Amino acid sequence: MLSAKSLFQEILDHDESFALFCSIAASGESQGGWENARIAALVPESQRDLAPKITRHGADEDKHGRIFNALLKKRGLEPVPVPPETDYTMLLERNGIGLAHDKLERDEPLTVQDIVTYLAHSRVTEQRASEQMELLRKHFADHPDLGRAVRMISNDEDNHLAYCHEELLRFAYAGHGRAIRRTLRECALAEIRIYRDVSLAVMAHMGRILGWPKPKAALLAAGIHAVYLYERLGGRRRMVSLRMPERRNALGGPATPEPEAA
Repeated sequence: MLSAKSLFQEILDHDESFALFCSIAASGESQGGWENARIAALVPESQRDLAPKITRHGADEDKHGRIFNALLKKRGLEPVPVPPETDYTMLLERNGIGLAHDKLERDEPLTVQDIVTYLAHSRVTEQRASEQMELLRKHFADHPDLGRAVRMISNDEDNHLAYCHEELLRFAYAGHGRAIRRTLRECALAEIRIYRDVSLAVMAHMGRILGWPKPKAALLAAGIHAVYLYERLGGRRRMVSLRMPERRNALGGPATPEPEAA
């Protein structure tokens, strides 16, 4: 029976597919770490109180990248090149979602609107990350090699999502509600399309590595298209709503160090 657990298990059990999975994940997390570090350095003076939280966000992403690389090292594997069509973070940036890298590479302070854009983009992408890690935690929280890493990253992603909700609501109360709603909608529409395309690309690579028969590959592709259709028709609303989180000030403290034997 084809299930999320059996699919992940098949990928994790094979060295080549596991190396690709971890390399894609590590690359995306490291890119997010760089982006957050640059945003923290360029926060406008009126929002300097946010800088430590953005720094913490970036530190968490860097930590996740190290964890995925450590998982590779533990199995005696090396990172592999990330196919461009599977690079979710870079594809978002190239499609104008979030803050452009050429802006972040300059030493010019960001605007308040830039910070709103960053938070809205993060709200959408952290929703996806939180859900993906929750799925992994559901099936692999007790895995002898992956369990600690999965639990830690999942908890961090939940913190990131809570932080985005709280800060966006603060900006909405300060008069930025219309811009937030518009940006969230634009980000969500682009993200669900890019997530579909990246998912199809990743599954195509995994299918080649694992030798999936055509019916299995077609069934997985149909499932990805079905998720996109659901999200296009309304499922993306979970990405654009805002509510005060139970976890308040979720990024107000220091980052939790990664497990020594990730």
